[in-house]
Amino acid sequence: MMNITEINRRIKQRPPFQMIERVTKLTPNECAEGIKNVSINEPYFAGHFPDAPIMPGVLIIESCAQLCSLVIDEKQSEGTLYVLLKVSGFKFLKPVIPGDTLQIAVYKTRDSGALVSFDAAVRVDGVMRAKGELTFTAINKNSVYAED
Repeated sequence: MMNITEINRRIKQRPPFQMIERVTKLTPNECAEGIKNVSINEPYFAGHFPDAPIMPGVLIIESCAQLCSLVIDEKQSEGTLYVLLKVSGFKFLKPVIPGDTLQIAVYKTRDSGALVSFDAAVRVDGVMRAKGELTFTAINKNSVYAED
């Protein structure tokens, strides 16, 4: 189990964009389970939608991606960065609203060196809210801001 302080040592995102607040299970290079508490105080609720706040699907995907990064963490070398390459078949079965606690599970399904894929499932109170596949690719960290 990892608390917020331990998570902060391992991922680069910080509030308001840090989406994983607790890790309840981590098997390096295999799978992870974590929690995101959804609060009405999060900045995106001011505009999405003020009279019926719903967590944007792209942020649910980002929550899954951040949990995946903890599984991949062991693979990253000093000069390598794993970035999200593809989102496949994501389905949003029921809206996520303030007060919900996301129970996120990610399981590695493929690892071919530069490509790593995961199945992701997001539940609230044991009920599936979203699911899909995420694929990451390894890039040279220095190439991110290099001019072509």
